[in-house]
Amino acid sequence: MKKYVLALFLILALGFILAACAAPGGGGGSTVKVGAVYPLSGATASTGEDLKQGVELALEVVNNKHDDLNLPMAKEEGVLKGKKLEVIFADHEGKPDKGKAEAERLITQEKVAALFGSYHSSVTKTASQAAEQAGIPFVNAESTNAQLTERGFKWFFRTTPHDGTFAENAFQFMKDLNDQKGAGLKTVALVYENTDFGKGFANLAKDFASQYGFDIVEEVSYPAKTQSVSAEVQKLKAANPDAVIFVSYVSDAILYMNTMKELGFAPKLVWANDAGFIASGFLENLGKDGEYITSREVWAADLAQARPLVAQVNKLYHDKYGEDMNGNSARAFTGMLVLADAIHRAGSTDPEKIREALKATDIPGDQLIVPWKGIKFDEKGQNELGSGIVVQVLDGKYTTVWPFDLKATDIVFPFPAWDAR
Repeated sequence: MKKYVLALFLILALGFILAACAAPGGGGGSTVKVGAVYPLSGATASTGEDLKQGVELALEVVNNKHDDLNLPMAKEEGVLKGKKLEVIFADHEGKPDKGKAEAERLITQEKVAALFGSYHSSVTKTASQAAEQAGIPFVNAESTNAQLTERGFKWFFRTTPHDGTFAENAFQFMKDLNDQKGAGLKTVALVYENTDFGKGFANLAKDFASQYGFDIVEEVSYPAKTQSVSAEVQKLKAANPDAVIFVSYVSDAILYMNTMKELGFAPKLVWANDAGFIASGFLENLGKDGEYITSREVWAADLAQARPLVAQVNKLYHDKYGEDMNGNSARAFTGMLVLADAIHRAGSTDPEKIREALKATDIPGDQLIVPWKGIKFDEKGQNELGSGIVVQVLDGKYTTVWPFDLKATDIVFPFPAWDAR
């Protein structure tokens, strides 16, 4: 009889353990699991590595006490009374269908409490659909297609400003150059890869060009990860715009710059919608040929002049990885802190409680390494306190040149001819 009771007890105990392991929410044991879906191979793998490193640094802040850092979660040690936050990374390879499949795997097999990612707007679109269907919070830190927060989703939250903000910034910047520096910019060409990211930005840019009095004289849409852009650059050269706006991931950004040099095309202004033009692989491959481009940004090392927290975190990053942060790693770092903070305030890995905590997020600007007023989500899940800056590559560094009251140095204008450098 005693043997029977003992056996029954062991069976019941094993059942409870297995049930706990199978339960959704990623909170079993001493860790809380979240999933991050990023491009860790393929054409944007170097960007994926930047993003992964930003997330990993955020985990160090969350899981260890940093009383000297005025950051969310820095003075805690883990989440939910000391549990370690663990991130399980998945590779979407830049493919929307792969991104959705990996999101579903993380939810059903890894039992994560929330999802994070996915850089490419087209992949974020599908991966977040999987989260929405499963009722799992999805925090996005880098994708900027404006439509992502217009889908009526209840589980999707985006910390970065979107392309509505950035597209207007481009024309505000050019107008300020005209008004304050007599730049004489009138005509613009748009160059964009033909996914949700590129097409969405181009549509917004055309609207803002009209509002700010600029003429779009050429529009070049091309397939992402293309092998040659000679015909496209010849088309741009023939149109002879004052400014060219690029929306490209890193391999395409490098290819365009090399082809522009080869064909001797140098407009007065090269402006990029971030992405490939600020990825670590851009200057690593181009060196001096990457100089003088301008790009919208949300982070620059020189912001430390006004916000010492930037220097503190960048030093941690540099000590760990041997390089400075960039806008991608800074946004991933910030977004993961926001998710960790929400899980901690939720007091649980229950998805609904985490969603409610995300809705209640209100992080002030002085606790961020990005130059925003703070992080607070509107009814669509969009951070309503974000903003952009413009940087220029000068002496191998991304240097803030706009808004002019935040500038670290004056812009070099116009973009120098290739044979005059």
